[in-house]
Amino acid sequence: METYFSKQVQELYEKALEIISHTSMLKAIRTHELVDVEISQDFKEDFFRLIDKVSLSLMEEKDNFYGYFFFQMGREIRFDISSPSAVNFKGAKYVIYFNPIIFLTLNIKQMETTIKHEIHHILSMHLIRARELKGRYATRVLNMAMDIVVNKYLDYLPPYATTLKQVNIKYGLQLEPYEPFEYYAEKLQIAFDLLEEDEEGEIDDSYNPGSTHDLWEESDEIDEKTLKEFTQKFITHAQKGSIPAHLEGMIASLKSSKGELPWNLYLSRLMGTVESNKKKTITRRNRRQPERLDLRGQLRNHKAEIAVAVDISGSMSQEEFNQAIKEVLHIVKNYNHEITLIECDDQIRRAYKVKSVRDVQERRCVSGGTRFTPVFDYANKKNINLLIYFTDGKGEEKLQVIPRGYKVLWVISGRGDSLSLKESYGAVKKLSKIEIKDTSLEMSDVRSDGYSMNNQAPIF
Repeated sequence: METYFSKQVQELYEKALEIISHTSMLKAIRTHELVDVEISQDFKEDFFRLIDKVSLSLMEEKDNFYGYFFFQMGREIRFDISSPSAVNFKGAKYVIYFNPIIFLTLNIKQMETTIKHEIHHILSMHLIRARELKGRYATRVLNMAMDIVVNKYLDYLPPYATTLKQVNIKYGLQLEPYEPFEYYAEKLQIAFDLLEEDEEGEIDDSYNPGSTHDLWEESDEIDEKTLKEFTQKFITHAQKGSIPAHLEGMIASLKSSKGELPWNLYLSRLMGTVESNKKKTITRRNRRQPERLDLRGQLRNHKAEIAVAVDISGSMSQEEFNQAIKEVLHIVKNYNHEITLIECDDQIRRAYKVKSVRDVQERRCVSGGTRFTPVFDYANKKNINLLIYFTDGKGEEKLQVIPRGYKVLWVISGRGDSLSLKESYGAVKKLSKIEIKDTSLEMSDVRSDGYSMNNQAPIF
């Protein structure tokens, strides 16, 4: 069977080479330009018969979820993509595309893996998450970051696949495993800036990590809520057997609470979008005007200012305070940003810098009312990139000052129900969804190395 399969693959590969044998067409394909390749119906039928065999193999596996999910997807051939496969959302369904020139160089296990790879991107909602970060990070950085997350769970990867080990060795990094892709994007952008790498990387005739997800740009315009609903339908029809353990969390999150992010996971996702400061450097030329030697280039120093305001009017318990601060420090530490802790009620009582749990001072006991405006007035006067406000939500109905130039995340304590403000100027989340087993404030609680499966890419 395996010999017959290999022979079939070889014959198809030779036919694929004939299709693109024209010199101008080959050049366009190698530079990943969209070209109109005339593909015979016979080749399409033969190629998709091969794909059907790979699909059947997936369904016969113990974890047949991938096979049933793949069965629902549309299938197309594209010679101009720079990876064995790619995916986007077209015509109310996910469509997977295959480049025969690259795909047919894989063995059957690697073919299965490249299909699983695309399904992982879908379940991680990378199509939406990457769109939110576009413009803040280089395209190559986003692509590599997402592939690091996805490939961590897959076996039988092609030798050129982007993996955490490969990236750490190539760029001399020490990135931790099982982190969200926003974490890897941040770290890789810093490394690429320092190495003065070109944003799009080098052109590769066969596989180019800088353009592996370009096809996502061709997806139909669709909002996040609708895309989640379509994804849930695909998942429901694919749950006909056992599901890999590492997918259960993603699937459960998609189905729970209408896709709403718990505050701590929302913060983790938000951190990747916080714009960090940039510093001038004479070691590189200006990207926009490289011929101008008098203009200095820029490097990201990634020291964004994060303000954490805590209502100490008595509405937030000590236990809630401990849990919240520990979680904030755990999330923010990955991004090496500066944190200012603000204690407030109807006015700001104290504001000080914190780097770890050890820097957190004992809360002052006051019994005053709550006003939000003083904190926003303080933030407006500082170089704040993100304000996280912990409160029971009971304060003014209208802010006396409008937030300027920074993002806002409200976290309502377990004793509160909603935010009194008619205009929040940011996301509002509930503290009750946080899950932390140990509430003691110990330095060992803030992980500095190692990893846990609970730290796999959070999405919802």
